[in-house]
Amino acid sequence: MPRRRLPRLPRLSALLAVPVLAAGLAACGSDPNSIAAQAKDGSRKGYISQDGAVQVIAPADRGKPVGLSGTLLDGKPWALPDAGGDVVVLNVWASWCGPCRTEAPELEKSWQAAQKAGKPVTFMGINTRDNTSSAITSAQRWGITFPSLADPSGVLILSLQGKVSAPPTTLVLDKTGRIAARVNGEVQASTLTGLVDDVLAKG
Repeated sequence: MPRRRLPRLPRLSALLAVPVLAAGLAACGSDPNSIAAQAKDGSRKGYISQDGAVQVIAPADRGKPVGLSGTLLDGKPWALPDAGGDVVVLNVWASWCGPCRTEAPELEKSWQAAQKAGKPVTFMGINTRDNTSSAITSAQRWGITFPSLADPSGVLILSLQGKVSAPPTTLVLDKTGRIAARVNGEVQASTLTGLVDDVLAKG
């Protein structure tokens, strides 16, 4: 009488590989520093790109004024009241962020146009999860002339009322410091200038 073969069981190593792989993927998604580390080596593996969506918030629907203060890349202190009641453009960026490098000329173009037109607008960068030397070098290489706050631990973006999940993100604050508009991803100069002008005109 022929012997019946028992079904082959999966190897233990194969069974263990599934939870290990799942845990590894979860770690990449939950630790922002892992994204930064991967992006710094130039591979951009694990980098989550923003979609460029524009959100405009009507005055009646805006939240409380943003409480923002910190230290600039050059070591000087800065707080939102220092803007003197200007409309404020906040751009969250990092030296390891490829889309941030791509949008830098657009931001600078909008900033220079606002300056030339004498508009009451302040541009301020927030360099997040980065180191100061890399940030300063990148800002110079990319041609950014407006200042940036240093946010190496990501603490400052926590004060932005949940509107920023990753760089690049650009916020436009009204004259009272409330978030009036957001661009979730790379911004074009024409889009940003239009948003700023709308906030200047409507408050």
